[in-house]
Amino acid sequence: MTDDVPETVATYLRLRGLEPSPRAARRRKRVAAQDDDKMPFAPGRDPKGVGDVLADLTRQSGWDSQLAREDLVLQWEQVTGAETARHAHPVALADGLLTVQCDSTAWAKNLQLMRAEIVTQLMRRFPDAGVQNVRFVGPDVPSWKWGPRAVPGRGPRDTYG
Repeated sequence: MTDDVPETVATYLRLRGLEPSPRAARRRKRVAAQDDDKMPFAPGRDPKGVGDVLADLTRQSGWDSQLAREDLVLQWEQVTGAETARHAHPVALADGLLTVQCDSTAWAKNLQLMRAEIVTQLMRRFPDAGVQNVRFVGPDVPSWKWGPRAVPGRGPRDTYG
């Protein structure tokens, strides 16, 4: 503060914040510490891509595992190959067990022999899906154990002597 300014004017300027004072400097430091996110070149202010924003949204919302399961179904052909995907498709995923429906029992048996490789591929590509094992089932066939013509018990046996 200069000597030619009267004390009342200097006090007025200090109270209005037009002249630096020790208290104003502290207040400015505190405000600057709180408003770092509003600074144009502060850390974390770089623009983000839409993919990064959506990834953050899905992670915060807890949708990662459900989206990974959907991706598994949609990309089944890339995991197993075109020929296998024509004859087998995933039908259920519960408790880490992926159930795959096959066109025939021969396809189910072949894929069962390749189970370790398929599970490895699924765990590597879709870790959030939670696949721990794969079960291959054959086509749905009618069961003769149920229905109006079913016989209780063991049923007829060889009666020829």
